[in-house]
Amino acid sequence: MGVAIRTADEGDRELVVRLLDEAFQDDPVSGWVFPGEEYRRTTHHKLMAAFTEIVLAEGRIDVTEDGTACALWLSMPADDHGDDPAEDDGPAQLRAAVDPDNERVELIGRLTSQIHPSGRAHAYLWMIGVAPGRQGEGLGTALITSVLDRCDREGLPAYLEASNARSRTLYERLGFQVLGRPLDLPDSGPQMWPMWREPQP
Repeated sequence: MGVAIRTADEGDRELVVRLLDEAFQDDPVSGWVFPGEEYRRTTHHKLMAAFTEIVLAEGRIDVTEDGTACALWLSMPADDHGDDPAEDDGPAQLRAAVDPDNERVELIGRLTSQIHPSGRAHAYLWMIGVAPGRQGEGLGTALITSVLDRCDREGLPAYLEASNARSRTLYERLGFQVLGRPLDLPDSGPQMWPMWREPQP
């Protein structure tokens, strides 16, 4: 059975934010950025809303027709790191908008920016979220594969950061390989795995 996929628009903003918020409540990286269940329940959605805003403006969000899964993609040009990532004020602006007292909101942006590969244009899977009751049904795979098929046709690599071991295994099945060392988040935080996929014939 095929999964119907469409491109999200402004009218899907709340749906996408809710999906991402629910899907990442138990994610190790989200738990590190927003430690404590109550804090995460009341604040995490603000970061997901900011991410949604950025990708609606600058990239593309794919959503399953039934609204149970979404994927946030950005097209990265070959010179995407022309400036020093350490001087990028995007993470600081994000922190100010989302949770000014939480330095980890800014830190996660800086750390992932530092490991993001540059020099080759690529598709960047920023986030993918599947409603908790629908995980394991192949919805995420369908969302990713629809873009990877296009990457293969166009000879374009793809990149992502896996935030847990389960998702890393899924991405490896789809042709991604761990790129260099994992990112160890500070203060005994979890690992993130930068992963790269060459276009496949």
